[in-house]
Amino acid sequence: MKPKTYLEFEKSLELSTVPKEWSDGLKAAWYDAKGNWEASHNIAQDMHNNLGSWLHAYLHRKEGDRFNAGYWYRLAKKEYPTITLNEELKVIVEYILIN
Repeated sequence: MKPKTYLEFEKSLELSTVPKEWSDGLKAAWYDAKGNWEASHNIAQDMHNNLGSWLHAYLHRKEGDRFNAGYWYRLAKKEYPTITLNEELKVIVEYILIN
């Protein structure tokens, strides 16, 4: 079942596998939150929309590749963030949950 809040999303991190019925965006966020950057990136790079670009940007920012992240933020039509990575992940997840 899809979480309704960020707190429920955080609770889902206790699961050993991501629920199959979740959207790709939510799965990508879950894998990242679980520490699996590669699985998250694999999903995000196959999402050809603004959310996929935003997730892709966030992941490259997390990896420390500011240049590549900047490219993906521009594609996502987002400003380069000044918030922490944890705060950005929360913003992304909350965006996914309401859309």
